[in-house]
Amino acid sequence: MIDKQRLAAKCAAEGVSLTGEMLDKLDKYAQCLVDYNQKVNLTAITDPEGIEDKHFVDSLLFAARPEVAGRLVDVGTGAGFPGVVAKIYKPDLELTLMEPTGKRVDFLRWVCGELGLTGVEFAKERAEEAARKQWREAFDVACARAVAALPVLSEYCLPLVKVGGVFIALKGASGEEELAAAKNAIAKLGGAWKETARLHLPGGDERCLILCEKISHTSTVYPRGGGKIAKAPLK
Repeated sequence: MIDKQRLAAKCAAEGVSLTGEMLDKLDKYAQCLVDYNQKVNLTAITDPEGIEDKHFVDSLLFAARPEVAGRLVDVGTGAGFPGVVAKIYKPDLELTLMEPTGKRVDFLRWVCGELGLTGVEFAKERAEEAARKQWREAFDVACARAVAALPVLSEYCLPLVKVGGVFIALKGASGEEELAAAKNAIAKLGGAWKETARLHLPGGDERCLILCEKISHTSTVYPRGGGKIAKAPLK
């Protein structure tokens, strides 16, 4: 499916080393994704190099961060990016894939089985509801990609992170602007901006990894329910 040598070379150029076993699993993941996509809409990107660059390299640049360790929740994971790729790269991660759409959760269960991944929890939940349940402040790391603007995303993710943990948002070129609009919201939720890592994918697309530390407990006021997060983002 994918060109494993090409993917390995692209990752090596960014300081990310992939074993043969990792490459085999990524290749199988790509094939499963494309096959399943014919019956359930998972991704608009189905060409091999597009999957390599926009799904795999993107996710691996996140996964290679030293902060990505311990218990990880991937919020609104969709087809499993970046969570499943991170689990392939760091098998010791305790991964929770959080996704409200049942058909996508069915795919995630199936593909993780096909890939032989263990230590994965599948949470068919909305993040704002999950944070009122056993997942509140339970994770070392929360991440999200292509889910919402950062002021909204922060309220979805930070309540899930334990004090001392980190929230990492995978963003495009507009990440810096989103961060400026989200800093007050991040503070209200018990977080503090730590670092913005600017990256470029092999095709030239710009990416930002925005890292926020969890420095204090999130007030029980948050997350708000009933669609208020998206309708009236924190300021």
